[in-house]
Amino acid sequence: MSRLCHRFGQFDFIYSHPLNLGRISNRFGLTKICDLPLAPPDQAKSNASQRNTMPGIIKERLFTPGPTPVLMEAQVRAMARNLHHRTEEFRQIMKATVEHLRYYFNTQHDMVVFASSGTGAMEGAITNLLSPQDRALVGTAGKFGERWLALAQAYGVEAVKVESPYGQPVNIAEMKRQLETNGPFRAVYIQATETSTGVMNDVKTLAAIVKSYPETCLVVDAITGLGTSELNPDEWGLDIVIGGSQKATMIPPGLAFASLSPKAIQAMEKARLPRYYFDYLKERKNLAKGETAYTPATSLVVGLHTALEYIRQLGRENLIANAAMLAAATRAAVQALGLKLFAESSPANAVTAVRAPQGMDSGVIIKDMRTRFGTVVSNGQGTMKGQIFRLAHLGYYDVCDLFAAVAALEISLQKVGFAVELGSGVRAAQEVYLKHEGVPRAAHS
Repeated sequence: MSRLCHRFGQFDFIYSHPLNLGRISNRFGLTKICDLPLAPPDQAKSNASQRNTMPGIIKERLFTPGPTPVLMEAQVRAMARNLHHRTEEFRQIMKATVEHLRYYFNTQHDMVVFASSGTGAMEGAITNLLSPQDRALVGTAGKFGERWLALAQAYGVEAVKVESPYGQPVNIAEMKRQLETNGPFRAVYIQATETSTGVMNDVKTLAAIVKSYPETCLVVDAITGLGTSELNPDEWGLDIVIGGSQKATMIPPGLAFASLSPKAIQAMEKARLPRYYFDYLKERKNLAKGETAYTPATSLVVGLHTALEYIRQLGRENLIANAAMLAAATRAAVQALGLKLFAESSPANAVTAVRAPQGMDSGVIIKDMRTRFGTVVSNGQGTMKGQIFRLAHLGYYDVCDLFAAVAALEISLQKVGFAVELGSGVRAAQEVYLKHEGVPRAAHS
């Protein structure tokens, strides 16, 4: 059996073949068998030859709207700390993390944190606010708006739908009309950013409307809206705002968090839908003591604490400005290449959705970018698969990341048969950068 050992910090990484399992052995004599299969040398060589005819190194880079690039300092600290969750040391970290989350959310509202994807917190926003006889109003313009509808259906809640075509924002005037003529509604659900289509919804205007209904709560899925767009939960009247760890907070997937207004908390005390793990009030009570109701993802919490410290040092406004500048540069670049934006009227700062050239499957472009350059961008979802590709710029990206991605896109477009002038997209992105030169950018950790 051949073995290849790499040392990293306190750990020896031992790869064995032919079992194809990675064994991580720390210097204290403990071992762990990893689930990730490792390609045998001959297969790895074959994979490399298929990826690119050019010799050399190919680094994989994520330009997906989740997961996003991880802040290295957060990753290292998460790996280095092995804390028990019922200790004072962890309680202090959790309390500080909650305070950092308030800063990140731009709120003084109470917070809850769960070990889950963002969908877990979305489910909790259904079960903690509603009772079986309640009705909900849902604004949807993509796959994640449709998730609100699916969650309501799963719990037998009647949901009235205001639907916009993919690529368009939710019609806020129609939401207003439904509230006025088709109520009452216990809650209104919407996305700040519809990640599947790259659209930004007008949450501020909707919030001003919902404020007139004292028995109706406004719930905002801001999983890709936080850190990329202006949100003011306290002033606007956003009763529940939901976030996720693998987005602008620059750490891996696995944590969901939400802010809760006093109005939302009052409504939760009356709600009667069944809930257990995603019990907002139970979690709120425990977090006040720096604890969680159940075993938390301790390493992710440590990573989140570190990433939020970085965001606080950078400045929330600068993080948002960074995403906005990169989004503007991306839009300019793809249009300079002769491509069309999918979300033309209200594009998001988190991710740019781009139409594939006429007659071409977007998967062809996506595949070439990944195999040739290791540049990973997202396909469309649902009925949009094959029609669009999505390039993200939320969280730990800087302008050089974008220049490289656009340059890769130019070559891939040329290789798959779409004529472009090499350098035209990069030049357009550079020009946007120069116009925004005074805007602070995300610094290296």
